[in-house]
Amino acid sequence: MPKIVFVDSDGTRHEVEAKSGVSIMENAIANNIDGIEAECGGSCMCATCHCFLEDDLAQKIPAMESDEDEMLGFAAEERRDSSRLSCQVTMTDELDGIVVNLPAEQN
Repeated sequence: MPKIVFVDSDGTRHEVEAKSGVSIMENAIANNIDGIEAECGGSCMCATCHCFLEDDLAQKIPAMESDEDEMLGFAAEERRDSSRLSCQVTMTDELDGIVVNLPAEQN
């Protein structure tokens, strides 16, 4: 089972076992990770699952589509080059160990 390392804005790290085939957001919710609000339930209609991906592993994720790109404009914390909506990134075995930094605020 692959792992995700969630890093809070204060630097606290949470390593969780992740399910492949579901989004990083769904894995965060299933593991009670604070910092992922997911108000729209993963339908790319809000930006409350905003995160910052780290590592070379992030390069293995498909490029974002225009709706995700547009929605990131509404994120509470300023967008960075590494910004993604965690509901739009599907976890795979290939992403084992990916580091997901969480913003200080989501809404």
